[in-house]
Amino acid sequence: MPIQRIPLEDAVYLLRKSYDNGVRFYDTARFYTDSEEKLGAAFEGVRDNVFIASKTTAQTAKGFWTDLEITLNNLKTDYLDLYQFHNPSSCPKPRDGAGLYEAMREAKQKGIVRHIGMTNHRLSVAKEAIESGLYETLQFPFSYLSGEQELELVRMCKETDMGFIAMKALAGGLITNSAAAYAYLDQFDNVLPIWGVQRESELDEFLSYNDNPPTMTDEIESVIEADRKELAGEFCRGCGYCMPCPAGIDISTCARMSLLLRRAPLDIYSNEEHQAKMKKIEECFNCRKCVIQCPYGLDTPNLLKKNYEDFKKFIKQI
Repeated sequence: MPIQRIPLEDAVYLLRKSYDNGVRFYDTARFYTDSEEKLGAAFEGVRDNVFIASKTTAQTAKGFWTDLEITLNNLKTDYLDLYQFHNPSSCPKPRDGAGLYEAMREAKQKGIVRHIGMTNHRLSVAKEAIESGLYETLQFPFSYLSGEQELELVRMCKETDMGFIAMKALAGGLITNSAAAYAYLDQFDNVLPIWGVQRESELDEFLSYNDNPPTMTDEIESVIEADRKELAGEFCRGCGYCMPCPAGIDISTCARMSLLLRRAPLDIYSNEEHQAKMKKIEECFNCRKCVIQCPYGLDTPNLLKKNYEDFKKFIKQI
């Protein structure tokens, strides 16, 4: 997803460097603007050496086939290693009336799709997908900030021989110690994290773990415990499913501002751009659309107000 934010040339460079250093699994989606096209450009000529996963947000069988055709064209390939339903509000199943699962199964029978997966942010839908026996992988947010419910999903996947792909392994940027994040997730032999990289320095950091993988130590356990205490409770994961906001508020940034201020260089968020973003909160007319769409059930308008108050105090102090 992060390679949406950088030019094609830079994205291709990062992807090829990761490939040259042994990275073989790449996750993208039709929803991620030009991400698929960048992967297609990077892996032309070495397609069969990489494992590519993409996603569809289609609501109908017709939409499914349209998405799949565009995705294959973008990726310059005639098959997907893994195709996933992208955060559906309910679990697609045969004979549910939508025809989505039937279309996915047909694509697999034709060899266009090798494996069938599901991504989600809702515990109930994730559990239903595992229990259905219809899916080979589940992609769900998972990091050392996750709770017992997410751990239960990991255990359920292992018991049913289902792969678990950990999205938001750095909790949307709230986890700043990549070694601690790596060491924590490395304890689970059925979990594959997707870190999200858009800078060469970030890629180099993770590539360095190929030869020197971080392990759980007393020092790393202390980092994890401190982060859990600081970030406990309800917080915005920055997933973006509440967007777009009718009032034009950048919820993914603004609802996390209190935490971001404590975990990044302060000058990043004190500029005019972020001051304007935060001031937009004053225009919230409490339509509750963000509440309805939030997969975590957060009271987003209230969260925005609290973050705005924290931000105003911060601006006065500098």
